[in-house]
Amino acid sequence: MTKRKPRTAQTTQTTQTTQTTQAEEASVRAGGQLPGYVWSAAHDAPAHEIFPGIRVRALWSGGNGAKAQLLEMDPHTCWEGIDVHEPGPEEVFVVSGVFNDGQRDYPTGSFIHAPAGSWHIPQTTSGCTLFVFYPEG
Repeated sequence: MTKRKPRTAQTTQTTQTTQTTQAEEASVRAGGQLPGYVWSAAHDAPAHEIFPGIRVRALWSGGNGAKAQLLEMDPHTCWEGIDVHEPGPEEVFVVSGVFNDGQRDYPTGSFIHAPAGSWHIPQTTSGCTLFVFYPEG
């Protein structure tokens, strides 16, 4: 039988992490906010109609042009023109409904990464809500 040395450094690190987590949880329960966190509620973000039946709700924007938003499309709506992804990529998560990019349908739960320079024509038959993230603006 071989004797093992205790893992003191790992135990100490785990204990410190647990203490930090407990302190952060206590801060949140007391109404505080974790350092660097930014949050928003979709229902509190004003909706701006960008095309008939298509609304955007800004959720967050970063210093480098990055932004996160909710896009709501009513049934039987279509983007006016072509949506070109510049200067950077677009990442989309279908929160509800069925989204169509002009080529195919993406049901609830789908994730789409559209590289910079790509394009599509957003549309929907049933209506949909999308979480859209632009990592580079």
